[in-house]
Amino acid sequence: MATIFSRIIAGEIPCHKIAENDEFFAFLDINPVSTGHTLVVPKKEVDYIFDIDDLVLGRMMAFAKQVAAAQKAAISCKRIGLTVIGLEVPHAHIHLIPITCESDMYFGKEKQKPSQEILAEIADKIRKEYK
Repeated sequence: MATIFSRIIAGEIPCHKIAENDEFFAFLDINPVSTGHTLVVPKKEVDYIFDIDDLVLGRMMAFAKQVAAAQKAAISCKRIGLTVIGLEVPHAHIHLIPITCESDMYFGKEKQKPSQEILAEIADKIRKEYK
């Protein structure tokens, strides 16, 4: 059975896409820990990020770096934090989170619940900065 991320990539489940290429897909988290929280996933389903081939993982990080640059340009923050937790969905993914302090990356706090309209506006701002 396809993961929720594979279903998003296939267009079966709507998302606020930021960027994609032949191997990777980036989209906004619908329950972000901070504004602009984006997920980067490989299109090929792999459960554990460290099971990804080294060369592919390197390209995934380079793709994430481009997305992070767009986030930084579009969202007011000091940095883009990166974390890999990988327990909530059995499909490797990187969380890119705009932060101004360490607590902005705390997953134990209540998640934001932005409207679809707000998410669309944020995604549009980030996409405009993506190069």
